[in-house]
Amino acid sequence: MGNLSKQQIEELAKHLEDAELQAYEVTKITDDFPDMTYKDAFDIQWEIRRSKEARGHKIVGMKMGLTSWAKMAQMGVEKPCYGFLADYFSIPDGGQIKLDELIHPKVEAELAFVTKAPLVGPGVHIGDVLRATDFVMPAVEIIDSRYKDFKFDLKSVIADNSSSSRFVAGGTMARPEDLDLKNLGVVMEINGEVVQLGAGAAVLGHPASSVAMLANMLAERGEHIPAGTFIMIGAITAAVHVNKGDSFCVRYQGLGTVSGKFV
Repeated sequence: MGNLSKQQIEELAKHLEDAELQAYEVTKITDDFPDMTYKDAFDIQWEIRRSKEARGHKIVGMKMGLTSWAKMAQMGVEKPCYGFLADYFSIPDGGQIKLDELIHPKVEAELAFVTKAPLVGPGVHIGDVLRATDFVMPAVEIIDSRYKDFKFDLKSVIADNSSSSRFVAGGTMARPEDLDLKNLGVVMEINGEVVQLGAGAAVLGHPASSVAMLANMLAERGEHIPAGTFIMIGAITAAVHVNKGDSFCVRYQGLGTVSGKFV
């Protein structure tokens, strides 16, 4: 159940979305609303999504966050969070990301699954996901919390669209059966220097379990993953802070590279 009124949810959604659109920090909202529930937090996120759509933006995908067991333990949470991806979050591979539009961005290497059949929870598991997946492709997420110093709790980050801000997809598409998703290796370079290494198993033991969890979390709101959905599965590597002028290139075993530059 929620503890916030419809008006409070709308006001908090505007508060967080204004911070995103105008690139300024705010304090975590649970400081002022300690009684807010997880349902309230998701209600705020869905209200931000609704207001973007009302202004003519398209929702082009979904993303999962906090998808490593270590990260969940560190945050004291038992499940990851999700967010939506709006059309203007998308940056072409090799493209430029305007740093002034963001607050304190970090880069994460991820993978994206694109579905060919709907996934309707509860009870979705890895096998269902692999069967419903059209292809997998490399994707890099630029996360950017609206909260001061990137400090938040799970309810606050859910409300803030799970720190979504920009993403770059590229490389090569492949069918899931042609990949060893657990052992798929990833190397992140910033300005030509290797800064992170990872493998697919960093995401909940298997990248497809992230998509299964998304379907099951959406089911709690009577929502599902439609066919043709682009889903970023969460970080395979730790998030790396970037500055103006930095370029990144992420190499994926057998799937090419994704790159971009902060200007």
